[in-house]
Amino acid sequence: MDWTTPFIFDFMQRAFVISVLIAVPMAMLSCFLVLRGWSLMGDAISHAVLPGIVLAYVAGIPLAVGAFFAGMFCAVSTGWLNLNSRIKEDTVMGVVFSGMFGLGIVLFAAVPSNLHLDHILFGDMLGIGWSDIGWTGLVAIVITLALLVLRADLMALIFDPAHAQAIGLPVRALHYGLLAMISLSVVSALTAIGIILAIGLLIAPGAIAFLWTRRFGPMLAVATGVSVVAAVSGVYLSFWLDSAPAPTIILLLTATFTVSFIITVRRDRRARQAA
Repeated sequence: MDWTTPFIFDFMQRAFVISVLIAVPMAMLSCFLVLRGWSLMGDAISHAVLPGIVLAYVAGIPLAVGAFFAGMFCAVSTGWLNLNSRIKEDTVMGVVFSGMFGLGIVLFAAVPSNLHLDHILFGDMLGIGWSDIGWTGLVAIVITLALLVLRADLMALIFDPAHAQAIGLPVRALHYGLLAMISLSVVSALTAIGIILAIGLLIAPGAIAFLWTRRFGPMLAVATGVSVVAAVSGVYLSFWLDSAPAPTIILLLTATFTVSFIITVRRDRRARQAA
């Protein structure tokens, strides 16, 4: 076997394709989440989809539909509780998503099914079909185009919601539109990387890019590039390490963040000393 061996197998080809399709929109979303301070929101939505999956299975409808509405319910209920109580937003998120995740585990144990909990939690990238890739690709295109078109409006919402409302932007629609895109990205990644590991792709690329740049355009580019390289490299390395692709991708992103943090901290310290 040589270095091209992983590209020969059909299941590896599908893994490479879907990893990139997941990496691009999630990397772009991660930039908005990091700047908005919504990293925990991505975590909350990714965990909260579990009861929706189980209920969708019971109802005989596509699992993605149940997952999407469960994620949106988590996001909307978190926002409502935050507005109508004096509890801080991160606390509300923690209570809501842990409660929904616990409900999902209870429902999964109570409902006989042929669903595999491991695949739901951690994905099965090597077992996906081209139909999964088609669905993920459609979601990736929709989210990417929406973020590019609405980029300026979303930036105004993130940095100054009051000003955004004053100049006539549909603040509420943008708010829930961003939440819907987060839910859609998690649902599209469900089959490949699962609901637990999705949070890594929703946070790490933006966090890494934030360490290296202070401008939003380059931040999007760096986050997307890092995410795609980690996705392809993780799938490739998993073949030789005989490991699962999704965890390998997350480990690469974690290592990249660690190295980036060390380098940028030293760079900033030297800059302060020179000043």
